[in-house]
Amino acid sequence: MAAEKINERTRGVYIISPTPFTETGEIDYASTDSLIDFYFETGVTGITILGVLGEAPKLAPTESRAFLEHVMKRVDGRKPIVVGASNPGTDNLVRFAKEAMDLGAAGLMIAPQAGLKTDDQVFSYWDGVLSRLGDDVPVCYQDYPQTTNTVSSVAVLHRLIDAFPNFVMLKHEEGSGLPKITRMRERSDKGEGRRVSILVGNGGLYLPQELRRGVDGAMTGFAYPEMLVGVCEKFFAGDVEGAEDLFDLYLPMLRHEQQMGFGLAVRKEVLRRRGAIKCSITRHPGPKLSARDHQEIGELMTRLEHKLKG
Repeated sequence: MAAEKINERTRGVYIISPTPFTETGEIDYASTDSLIDFYFETGVTGITILGVLGEAPKLAPTESRAFLEHVMKRVDGRKPIVVGASNPGTDNLVRFAKEAMDLGAAGLMIAPQAGLKTDDQVFSYWDGVLSRLGDDVPVCYQDYPQTTNTVSSVAVLHRLIDAFPNFVMLKHEEGSGLPKITRMRERSDKGEGRRVSILVGNGGLYLPQELRRGVDGAMTGFAYPEMLVGVCEKFFAGDVEGAEDLFDLYLPMLRHEQQMGFGLAVRKEVLRRRGAIKCSITRHPGPKLSARDHQEIGELMTRLEHKLKG
C-alpha cells in the first residue's frame, strides 16, 4: 500500500522527524517506532525524514537506507512520507531518490547546492537535478538559505516552476520571507503561472501570518505537532482568531526551541520528556544541553501544561 504522492495542492502538516539515537550513537529503531506512533496520534498529515533536523549528513549511506526502509515498513502507506534526498553529488542524490521512490515515498525534499550566487546558477543546478529525476517524481524545494547560503529569488522560483512540472512544493524557510509568499501567490492567483503547494518551516514561528498570506500548511519539526495541526485546522475552517489564540499558548516554547544551532537538542529533549523517544542525544558535532538548559526546558514545559489546563 502506497500513500498519495505530494502535489501542487498538498495541504496540512508534514512533521519533520528527527533521527533517534541510542546513548552510544546508533540509530534507535525502537524509538523510531514510538516516534512514528506519537506523530500519528497528534494528527499530522504526513512525515518528512532525513532532513537537516534528522541529522542526515551525519548518517552513513547504509544507515540512511536502513532508516528509510524501517520507516516505510512501519508506516506501511498509512500516511505519506517525504524523504530528504539532498546531497552534494547529483549522482548520489538521484540514486538515493530513486531508491526512496521505489520504496513508496510520497516525494522528495531537496535543497539547492550550497553557495550558489546567481539566479542562473540556481536554475542550472535544478535543471541538472529535476530533469534527471523525471516528471513523475514530485519534489519539494527546500528554500532554507540560513543553512545553504543560497538565496532563491522569486524570479528564479517562477522560472523553475514554469520549466519543471515535478517541482510541486516549496518548503519556505527564508528568514523575513513573508513578502516572498505574497509574490508567489499573487502570480498564480492571477493565472500568470502554475500554482505550487507552499509549506513553511522555521518551527512554525510565523505560521499564523504565513497562513494569512496563502500557504498550505507547515513542514517543520516543532515538538508539539498538535499545535501545528490545530492551528492549520482552525485557520482552514475559518476560525482565524482561534488559530491565533492556540498559537499564542505555545509561543514561548516554540521560540526557545527555534534557536539556531541549539534548537535540535531542545527539540529532541522535549520529545524524550513527552515519551516519544528514549534518548535525546545528537551526533557529534551537535549541541549538548547543560543542567541549566534542562532546567529551562522543564520550566517552559510546566508553564505550557498549566496554560493548556486553563
